Amino acid sequence: MRAVVQRASRARVEVDGETVGELERPGLVVLLGVTHDDGPAQVETVARKIAQLRILRDEQAAVDVDAPVLLVSQFTLYADTAKGRRPTWNRAAPGAVAEPLVEAVADALRGHGLTVQTGRFGADMAVHLVNDGPVTILLEY
Repeated sequence: MRAVVQRASRARVEVDGETVGELERPGLVVLLGVTHDDGPAQVETVARKIAQLRILRDEQAAVDVDAPVLLVSQFTLYADTAKGRRPTWNRAAPGAVAEPLVEAVADALRGHGLTVQTGRFGADMAVHLVNDGPVTILLEY
């Protein structure tokens, strides 16, 4: 599982011009990619790390200040660009595998007491965000 975690002062996800998820106050935007062998162990590990990662102001974590999370599925995090100019997506899990795991990460984050909004799995999404800092962290499990 790969997650790009960004500290954001505001953010929203649109599908066909409709806002489907947003941060209503400063928090974290998480782009999440799932690969074939990911499962429950990765779900809990990545959720705990996101919830406790001390990247907010004054070295606080999302759980410390009840910061919201905007979670967006992002299969392109598993792009393979080693050969040629066209990425391959072989390392990304298919939707039937990835979607329940993305939902499980959202639920696990909620289990840590966080407010979580999401994009729409498999949709063509427009992600708007103001990266605060900028702070961007890559997690890989």
